[in-house]
Amino acid sequence: MPIAVKDFTWSETNTEVCITVPLKGVKTAKVDIFSTDEYLKVSFPPFLFEVALCHPVHDEQNTAKVGDGTVTFLLVKKEAGLWGNLSCSDTVNKESMKNKREDAVAESQRKNKELENKRAKEKQEQNKAAVKEQMKLEEQNRSRIQEEKDAERKQATEEIEDWKQKQASKISLESDHKPSEPAPRQRGMIDVTFTPRVFPTPVRESKIPEEEAWLKKQAEARKIEDIEDSDLRPEEKDPVWLKNKADNFFKSGNHLSAVNAYNLAIRLNPLVPALHSNRSACHLKLGNYMKCIEDSSRALELLTPPVQANAQSRLKAHVRRGTAFCHMELYVEGLQDYEAALKIDPKNNDLLEDSERIRKVIQGDGI
Repeated sequence: MPIAVKDFTWSETNTEVCITVPLKGVKTAKVDIFSTDEYLKVSFPPFLFEVALCHPVHDEQNTAKVGDGTVTFLLVKKEAGLWGNLSCSDTVNKESMKNKREDAVAESQRKNKELENKRAKEKQEQNKAAVKEQMKLEEQNRSRIQEEKDAERKQATEEIEDWKQKQASKISLESDHKPSEPAPRQRGMIDVTFTPRVFPTPVRESKIPEEEAWLKKQAEARKIEDIEDSDLRPEEKDPVWLKNKADNFFKSGNHLSAVNAYNLAIRLNPLVPALHSNRSACHLKLGNYMKCIEDSSRALELLTPPVQANAQSRLKAHVRRGTAFCHMELYVEGLQDYEAALKIDPKNNDLLEDSERIRKVIQGDGI
């Protein structure tokens, strides 16, 4: 049974109360302090000091200083005025004191719970704000890229129009300076049909390489603009061919070209899970985390029902989506995807280690 400390001292003003409790030679490391608005306890075995205060104080403003063989409390009164007595324990029995102690513990637990909920809510709001900011930055980046594309397209169009005008002006000048000749006699009209040409100038052998380069650039520009399928080569209408092309781009590190190829393949056949899953891997490499999450989610929707044949595909989709969530500091959502992947492959050591790291981040231990 603990030994009650009676030789404490206290003093008061209209607004504060000062209490000094001797530690009886016990090391400060063994001192446990607990306080609420109406209850105070200092435990340093085998000694115990506790007091039920006459009037409430502001617990969040109170201070306790341990040192020089004492614990010194400075309590801030909720209502100004002199108490006269520190404790109301003289007017209560042991049972009442026990009830006050239990009430104090319950009140402390309630406040701690409120504080935890408040911190959790603040953390959630911070995560939401971070996601919104990320989305805003991605939208700004998309707008910037689109503006650059529009500017390049406009410049290319102006250069082509300027080139056309120069060619027309050149032909006109040659006609103006051509020596006049007597008009031939009219003997009849002959209809001539010429082979259709895409290039906007008369054919010249010296200009054939230039024409071919120009036509190639026009074909590439039409692909970038997502032209109608009728303008595509036969192999470019085959999702399997496009997927292989995109896979090769990805392996070589050309992730933007891979995304473009996957985009066209998905437009031709949007129900192939591998196209969405592979495009999510490209977006993850490019830092487009929201798009990675969208593509991974679509792939998982298509990989139904979950069977052994699509297990590895589902595992990859979960890992990519979980990684994207973690990059956005949405660690709880990321952990859920990693745990889903572990259900598919419970003995995967890499998944086990990554899941443990994410769990430590959530718990506040860091990686």
